[in-house]
Amino acid sequence: MDNPRVFDHEMNELKDTILKMGVMVQGLIHKAVDSLKNLDRNLAEEVIKEDEKVDQLELEIDEKCIQLVALRQPEASDLRFLMTGMRISNDLERIGDLAEDIAERAVELSGAPLLKPLIDIPKMGAITEEEISLILDAFVNRNSAKAKSVWDKERQVDKLRDMVHDELVGIMSQDSSTVSRALPLLLVSRHLERISDHVTNIAEDVIYMVEGRVVKHGGSPS
Repeated sequence: MDNPRVFDHEMNELKDTILKMGVMVQGLIHKAVDSLKNLDRNLAEEVIKEDEKVDQLELEIDEKCIQLVALRQPEASDLRFLMTGMRISNDLERIGDLAEDIAERAVELSGAPLLKPLIDIPKMGAITEEEISLILDAFVNRNSAKAKSVWDKERQVDKLRDMVHDELVGIMSQDSSTVSRALPLLLVSRHLERISDHVTNIAEDVIYMVEGRVVKHGGSPS
């Protein structure tokens, strides 16, 4: 590897871009859930538009990672960092897409009052935002212990998803006229669950980056 100071600067720039993407995605989740909760069509459309910026950042990160691997020939730990950066940007891009999906459901529902006041869905959104904060911190500071704490949050999201599912299915079974208002909410709960799943994917990658240990496919994060 040539000039290590230049390489360190480039790595720090990459880290900052990944953080920027993560914070942007976190904001999209918050806005998307708010747009649904308040049936704010304008806010929902803002989320849909802003997701394009997330897509652009993924391309930028991928290009930078490939460039650094090709030109700097990094050592093992830095190579793992770069490979993890690419995977993280991919998961963050998918999270952005899911936030856009939530915003689209808000647009779909914006013509009439909500079926019921939303309680558990905003809780799910808040937990996924916390998960993203945790995992970005874990990635930047190469902290696998913090990455492992994401699994507790994922279990909370799964439990809330089940509660939302059971409640909405109960409402639809009692009154079939509610189906068109309940199904989009059911989809939103699944979108939020998928967001949480993507964060655990990132956690698995961070653990591999730090410890060189694979925890995918049933491996234990502990």
